[in-house]
Amino acid sequence: MAWLETFTLVMRSSMTALREKVEDPERMLQQLVIDMEEELQSVRVSVAEAIADEILLGKRVEKAHTDATQWQDRAASALKRGDDAGAKSALEQKILAEQTATSLADEHQKQKDQTRKLQDAVRDLEEKIRQAKQKRTLLTARLTRAESTQRINQALERTEGRSAFAQFHRLEQKVERAEARSEAFDRLDGKDPDADELERKFKEDERKEQLQKELQELKRRVAENAQ
Repeated sequence: MAWLETFTLVMRSSMTALREKVEDPERMLQQLVIDMEEELQSVRVSVAEAIADEILLGKRVEKAHTDATQWQDRAASALKRGDDAGAKSALEQKILAEQTATSLADEHQKQKDQTRKLQDAVRDLEEKIRQAKQKRTLLTARLTRAESTQRINQALERTEGRSAFAQFHRLEQKVERAEARSEAFDRLDGKDPDADELERKFKEDERKEQLQKELQELKRRVAENAQ
């Protein structure tokens, strides 16, 4: 049913996304190295089988050469007995044994070349696993540093967005905005904040000067009455 297939795909996708979120990257790295080692072991078994085939081929080549030598000796013995027919038959077997040895030797050489390549591949794979183990430690350290940086950035974002510091800053901005708006309306009404301040200064100076004059006048009067 189409809807069931669609539902299954959606569920699989959701489970995959959830699994990626909850998986521990460090554990994943460890598992990947374990998987690589298991693959290496499987490859080693296959290469061992290939080497075993090479060894068996080598033994068959040796046996074919041994058979050829034996048939050569039998042919010579037959000639000594005056058995030309037997010598001829023995030589025919010798030739067949030599042909077999040649064919097997060719196959053996091909097998040796193949197993040599396979052994090189195994050593390369072993080296890659060794490097992977070294990189695993480095990647774990880099991952830890990245996660720490991410947590710090998230904390700073929270501080900038919702903390008391952020609220204080927003309130300060509101006050500054209100003051600027008030000054803007004063300017619209023809008021100059700088002029008002200058006027207040002059009035304050005049008040101080008047106070000083009255103080001097009071001292003069007190002095006259004392005489």
